[in-house]
Amino acid sequence: MKTDLISIYGDLKGQSAAMLEAEHFTEYLGLTGKNAMHIRLLTEEAVSLVHGIIPNFKGDFWIESEKSEKGILCRICVSANADVSDGQEEKLLAVSTSGKNEDAKGIMGKIRQILRWSIQHTDDEQFVKQSWFEMGCYASHTTPSAVDRYWTLSNYRSNVAENTEMCREERDELEKSIIAKLSDEVKVSICGGKAEVIIEKCF
Repeated sequence: MKTDLISIYGDLKGQSAAMLEAEHFTEYLGLTGKNAMHIRLLTEEAVSLVHGIIPNFKGDFWIESEKSEKGILCRICVSANADVSDGQEEKLLAVSTSGKNEDAKGIMGKIRQILRWSIQHTDDEQFVKQSWFEMGCYASHTTPSAVDRYWTLSNYRSNVAENTEMCREERDELEKSIIAKLSDEVKVSICGGKAEVIIEKCF
């Protein structure tokens, strides 16, 4: 099953429509109680990713499901094109180069920062300067000549767990994060002129 595509914006326009789609999605799959609540909470987290990126920023939201060996795999998706106007580029740069790096605090802040970098066409050097980005990143060879790059929560969580003494702040962030607690996986694709976040939850 796949829901309708919903346009969501930096000022959170479209949030109500996305939440309504999430409600229809849970009803269609027969999810109730805690399971339905988890879909609603993860939808709220997904929609909030585009909040404040730029005032007129637009992304697409949808939810899809398929049967898997473990049950019903649900994917809550947010996609954004990397083609921004000159005016939007200025606003993006102003937000992401404040020098305070406040948006990279917390798991949601880190995911939002990757979205911003992707939309800005940030060069590889800017990505790898961030240790938290390296801890979650991996490359996938889709063809012999093409490499897709992803940041995943499971990679990040695993590397934080392996470096408990060095990553106390990161471990605290994971423990406090709704998306880290409720999701089975979060994947951020940073390739092909499009940024995409996929939040996975299996029931």
